[in-house]
Amino acid sequence: MLESPGAPPPHDSRQADTGLPVSVPSTALFTDQYELTMLQAALHAGTAERRSSFEVFTRRLPEGRRYGVVAGTGRVLDAVENFRFDEQMLGFLREQHVVDERTLEWLAGYRFRGDIRGYPEGEVYFPGSPVLRVEGTFAECVLLETVILSILNHDSAVAAAASRMAVAAGDRPLIEMGARRTHELAAVAASRAAYIGGFATTSDLAAGFRYGIPTVGTSAHSFTLLHDSERDAFTAQVDSLGSGTTLLVDTYDVAEAVRTAVEIAGPGLGAVRIDSGDLLLLAHRVRQQLDDLGAHGTKIVVTSDLDEYAIASLAAAPVDAYGVGTQLVTGSGHPTCSMVYKLVARAEADGPEAPMRPVAKRSMGGKSSAGGAKWAARTLDASGVAEAEVVGSGEVPSELADRLLQVELVKGGEVVGREPLEAARERHRAAVAGLPMSAMQLSRGEPVLPVEHR
Repeated sequence: MLESPGAPPPHDSRQADTGLPVSVPSTALFTDQYELTMLQAALHAGTAERRSSFEVFTRRLPEGRRYGVVAGTGRVLDAVENFRFDEQMLGFLREQHVVDERTLEWLAGYRFRGDIRGYPEGEVYFPGSPVLRVEGTFAECVLLETVILSILNHDSAVAAAASRMAVAAGDRPLIEMGARRTHELAAVAASRAAYIGGFATTSDLAAGFRYGIPTVGTSAHSFTLLHDSERDAFTAQVDSLGSGTTLLVDTYDVAEAVRTAVEIAGPGLGAVRIDSGDLLLLAHRVRQQLDDLGAHGTKIVVTSDLDEYAIASLAAAPVDAYGVGTQLVTGSGHPTCSMVYKLVARAEADGPEAPMRPVAKRSMGGKSSAGGAKWAARTLDASGVAEAEVVGSGEVPSELADRLLQVELVKGGEVVGREPLEAARERHRAAVAGLPMSAMQLSRGEPVLPVEHR
């Protein structure tokens, strides 16, 4: 079944020196210009060093979705660590007259020295959930807005789509195959998010190299078309990769291809892949044909622009695995989570002892926000199933103290919350299992948990 030579060990991008665009030396210019112009104005006003608290949240889930998935936290931690302005970047800002010399001098020594708390990666969230809280001076926090939102909006959208697809697939494995349907760096991030959301493998070798995700892949239609006959193509693949390989059987005639595949590889043929046509009908026909030929253990992999609804429609079909590309890396119709990064509290004056004051945006059109740094907890019913998301500011009620969702990620500028990718994947599996059963429905509906504000 789209065999792999084995999963590579996880790599640290800071140690990967191959020239491949799997990481960047600095994330400082992954930002909008107004972050820097606000910084300049705040420096001139004397307010840049005021202690501030920013929060990441979304006002609503994508239409019809019942829960969101936090993904990208690990990449956010990398981005914060690598947020540095080198001489070339400062030269660009100077040449383009983006900010003045005083601001450039400040940027030259920039290091985030504040604190970050948030939902751990793989956790689920709901409208108003304080997914991430960034605290420090206004100057050091405001610069991180764009890169944090860029990562969380993309990765959480892909992870949410992946989670829905994993629910639809049940125990059948999912293969991420979307690298050719998005930007090359976004493809690596999408593979990572999909793995958190429940996908088992990826076709993207850069994702395997960077994050240790198991990789798979065998051949495309071009390999069959290269040869003088389908028989020659199958023979070449089996001779090279062994009888456990996966043969693509829909280049010409599916029934003939299956006969040829079993004849060449024998009943021990690993799998066949179907990439077009009526997948439901073909899966039943191919399964019957394989069984008639004695290839009872040969698996069936289906691809062809699948989404969670198509996967669900194949639940009763004799399919063993699904390969998903376009719909996954585009969030299955919702490529962003509409997360925002808002100032919710700031010091009344300069100095570390100045009291914090809640602040909030008041506006028309549903774009207001609630002031105050917030905590979040999830309550459970008598059966241990989640029943509500509780969000509040101020002191945490004693009965919720052991149900808090946010964890420490950065303390005094030092990352303290980095964890293996597998931990986020397992956390997501547990989080979804702890939701009400209606969370598994693909039909449109409201968020599965109410959000209570205190």
